[in-house]
Amino acid sequence: MLDRLQHAMDSSDRTNTEGAILYIDLDNFKEINNTLGHEIGDQLLILVAQRLSNSIRKDDNVARLGGDEFVVVLENLSINKLEAAIQSETICDKILSALNQPYSIAEHELHNSPSIGAILFHDGEQTIEELLKKADIAMYQAKNDGRNRMLFFDQQMQDAINSRAALIDDLHSAILNNQFQLYYQVQVNEFSKATGVEGLIRWLHPERGLVMPDQFIPVAEETNMILAIGNWVLETACAQLKKWQEVAATKDLVLSVNVSSRQFKQKNFVTQLQTVVHQYGIDPHKLKLEITESMLLEDIGDVIANIGILQSDGISFSLDDFGTGYSSLQYLQRLPLDQLKIDLSFVRHIESSISDQTIVATIIAMANSLNLHVIAEGVETEKQRNILLDKGCKHYQGYLFSKPVPITEFEALLQQRPTQ
Repeated sequence: MLDRLQHAMDSSDRTNTEGAILYIDLDNFKEINNTLGHEIGDQLLILVAQRLSNSIRKDDNVARLGGDEFVVVLENLSINKLEAAIQSETICDKILSALNQPYSIAEHELHNSPSIGAILFHDGEQTIEELLKKADIAMYQAKNDGRNRMLFFDQQMQDAINSRAALIDDLHSAILNNQFQLYYQVQVNEFSKATGVEGLIRWLHPERGLVMPDQFIPVAEETNMILAIGNWVLETACAQLKKWQEVAATKDLVLSVNVSSRQFKQKNFVTQLQTVVHQYGIDPHKLKLEITESMLLEDIGDVIANIGILQSDGISFSLDDFGTGYSSLQYLQRLPLDQLKIDLSFVRHIESSISDQTIVATIIAMANSLNLHVIAEGVETEKQRNILLDKGCKHYQGYLFSKPVPITEFEALLQQRPTQ
């Protein structure tokens, strides 16, 4: 296969035509091997090889790399890159159709599908190793996108993969070298008095500069680094509460922090948090955990139980971004929450959108019927606040009052707010 691929690349260079590599992996092949045995798996591979050979053109080549991975080399495609891509896609469609047909092996009727990564080559601009690696990357992306499909590799995909790998390395360093900070955003009542504050994580990277949560939290979730980061947030919040409760101007502030679904569902999360609260000797009534609706889709019984235990200790709970996900009265009635947080997407256009006004009024009425407090985030204008107040919302958070700022700046701003 490698020899024929080199020949195809040389031919592409001479004739100025495009060629392509199709990297094919069978979906869920391991399950067939494990449940029916390797003999059945081997027979399936033989049939797949036959179908692949029947799906390609006379001058194309198909090879099995090993396991359930196959490579098809397409030669003499169009000199136009777009047309060559379309030709490759047409052959991939034939392969997908052929490999999706049932297989009759022994007494079994088996169903299997492929995921295909494709890359065009021309002019010998890349080595065989680079081409195969990129086709392999595209194949894995096809699997991630739902399987049973073909995807082309492009440089944007490679750049994204390289960027993600660098971000993961940097996150490991950030955890080891304590590069995170909590920024604080004030929460006020209808008289503009500070009643609470949300602690929001920021990453102060030595080269990237200030990195916002939406740029690294999803990767932290996927790699389980969110557990270490989440523990740091809780420890930092409790340490800050300890300082605040010694000062008259800040002793009544309630500090809210976000807790990820993965962190909250850890078996030892409750005891970990109880240990941290006890270690810093804080009043647990001054700590509020913000959870998201997505956390409630699985194991809602365990979520309710953990909330109940921590609430009995004095810790309160807010449902963040309410209305943007799977808002359901069924679970809302079951959850022992203290607060609903109206998402900024409903506040942003509330001055001009009647539908957003209606949604906000409905959320507030629902919260009142369940004896829950309500706070609106993303408040940026006096008119937005006045509309919210008119609808019955008396607590706010947003740039109208302050953006999230470091602790020294926050405490300075706090001095300027009304005390009554």
